[in-house]
Amino acid sequence: MTDLQKPNILIFMTDHQRGDTVLAEHPAVTPNLDRFAAEGVTFAETYCPAPHCCPARATFHSGLYPSGHGVWNNVCNDQALSRGLKPGVRLWSEDLAEAGYRLVWSGKWHVSVEESPADRGWEERFVSAGPGSRHAPTWDQYRKIAAQAEPSERGEGEILRPGYGTYRLYGSTGEKTNSHDDRVVAEAAKALPELAAGDRPWAMFVGAIAPHDPYLAPQKFLDLYDVAAVPLPPSYADTLADKPRIYKRMRDMRWGQLSEREVRQAIRHFWAYCSYLDDLFGRLLGAVDDAGQAENTLVLYCSDHGDYCGDHGLFAKGIPCFRGAYHVPAVVRWPAGIASPGRRVQEFLSLADFAPTFTELAGCQADRELTGASLVPFLRDEKPPVWRDALHTQCNGVELYYTQRSVMTRDHKYVFNGFDEDELYELRSDPHEMRNLAADPAYEQVKRDLVGRMWRFAHRQQDTAINNYITVSLAPYGPAEAFRKD
Repeated sequence: MTDLQKPNILIFMTDHQRGDTVLAEHPAVTPNLDRFAAEGVTFAETYCPAPHCCPARATFHSGLYPSGHGVWNNVCNDQALSRGLKPGVRLWSEDLAEAGYRLVWSGKWHVSVEESPADRGWEERFVSAGPGSRHAPTWDQYRKIAAQAEPSERGEGEILRPGYGTYRLYGSTGEKTNSHDDRVVAEAAKALPELAAGDRPWAMFVGAIAPHDPYLAPQKFLDLYDVAAVPLPPSYADTLADKPRIYKRMRDMRWGQLSEREVRQAIRHFWAYCSYLDDLFGRLLGAVDDAGQAENTLVLYCSDHGDYCGDHGLFAKGIPCFRGAYHVPAVVRWPAGIASPGRRVQEFLSLADFAPTFTELAGCQADRELTGASLVPFLRDEKPPVWRDALHTQCNGVELYYTQRSVMTRDHKYVFNGFDEDELYELRSDPHEMRNLAADPAYEQVKRDLVGRMWRFAHRQQDTAINNYITVSLAPYGPAEAFRKD
């Protein structure tokens, strides 16, 4: 493959965006994405490996799950289980740089505080969440909170947290837009003519921080939505009585302070924030067109993880293993290389699949085993002869530590919670994960089969969550299930 045949690659990664918000049937107003999807392929069942920025982004860049790349939670605070990638982990950007690509970075990194994108082959135009970043308050900041009078009443969209400081979930920024994301797209647009004038294929990563909570959206995008028309999610009525206690604690202690009207407002603000992102994405696509690069540029719109956005009465993300936090957008356009544009692919995809996809398109020779698999056949409107029939997750908590693994098929979802009761859902009859069947004897064989799948994946990934000490060997069936042949 000559350099002229290799596609350029442009990635627009948002932060915290639910996968359903990019689908045409969703109420979010996203005209640029709607046109983009009509010209490309929507991967409607794409999932992250963990509902947290750093492990999800490390998976995207490496093609490995957390047990492989070594990033388990936020690398930018003192509760980090690691500060960056395991020694020896290679990223697809290094492969592309070796294959002759020019790589430009603009936006959020959040993979390591020991390295920056430049250490992995990228030219840096603007980098956030890199070395030196800190994403947690200090004791001095808590001292200042203690010196302030505690509020006795909540304001609109606020959640009282004595000793932590009041949290505000949503609000309008008026005419003001997100300065970080405006700059990210402006820097990317500025680089495009320079890349187009070169004689090498190029790749660009554009990393926004919207629609991460708090949902602070410009008013003109809020005006697109009538709060009275915003429905409560179908799972909002879940009492969480049959779920792990921490799920209920999160809702009762924090999100339960919000009235139903405020929940609808929060959802409205989240949608408006997605509309703002759509506007930014439209500007970026316009810059690609102006640079004459659209035809042979593979553009990917994706996110690192999702947001509960009112599901089960929850917002943001965390240990609850519900779809909203794991399901992410993934839409690809490549006029020169996609067959039958306008399609929607329903196979299970992982963020780990993009690394082998990019390296294959760049003509790189695979020299290591990855968790992900190439999506190139899907771009050609072909189905690979072998593809996964289950999706797995690996989570060791967010800033509070919990061991959690899950496996999902078309029919069922099993969640091993080392810290509490497990979960089992029959997805065809209960798609919103309302009724936990883990303790139902009628589903014991289903549970055992799924536990076996979980352990076989853990073995393949060399997951170390297999300790057999009596106080932690709490899965209903142990790691030996990985080798059982019934």
